Amino acid sequence: MTPYPQAPWTLQGYAVATLHLIDIERVRALIPQELDIISVFPGKTLGGVYLSNYSTGSVLQYSELIVVAAAVTHLGKIGGWVSHIYVDNPDSVAGGREIWGLPKELAEFTWGNNSVSVRQGDCTLCTLNYNPLFSVGWKPRLGASSFSHNSELLSFAFEVEAQFGLVNAQLSVPTASPFTDLITGQPWLAISATQMQLTVDAPKVLTRR
Repeated sequence: MTPYPQAPWTLQGYAVATLHLIDIERVRALIPQELDIISVFPGKTLGGVYLSNYSTGSVLQYSELIVVAAAVTHLGKIGGWVSHIYVDNPDSVAGGREIWGLPKELAEFTWGNNSVSVRQGDCTLCTLNYNPLFSVGWKPRLGASSFSHNSELLSFAFEVEAQFGLVNAQLSVPTASPFTDLITGQPWLAISATQMQLTVDAPKVLTRR
């Protein structure tokens, strides 16, 4: 019997996401050859950082840090490529690796008033401070996709319903962080999601590797 729930996972809580322009040459070696990197500006792709806390009502309760290294496409399907992902629940690590082929690792999360810091051992991975600017008055439902791989190239869809808002965010990624070369400078856009319900579907096999 597995220590984690089977897909789909339904998670409730809140999140903050930052969007960054990322140098394609810095991430090319991280992307499987089957995927084409989307260029949004010459030499630049779109990526970012997603920090969330899933609480009561979730299939598992945990915090999560996701680093999206690039926007990619495969046979007309568009999605993100997750290069780094950290959580504070070992059952989430196991489920993320075995179901979705995601490279989840354990880390420690410290949530404050409009701030969060993530550490792994003695290394600070990142620190985010944010202040709400405004939010929409309704809860739209949005869908997107992501790619991953284990012995196969996978794609999985996710859907999020939340009250979204804009925030003023300051992200610090120390030089010792594993993704310091990917996420440089401050985000050009930062979004919050409160009263969030996230559903992550089981993956589909795209190609045998």
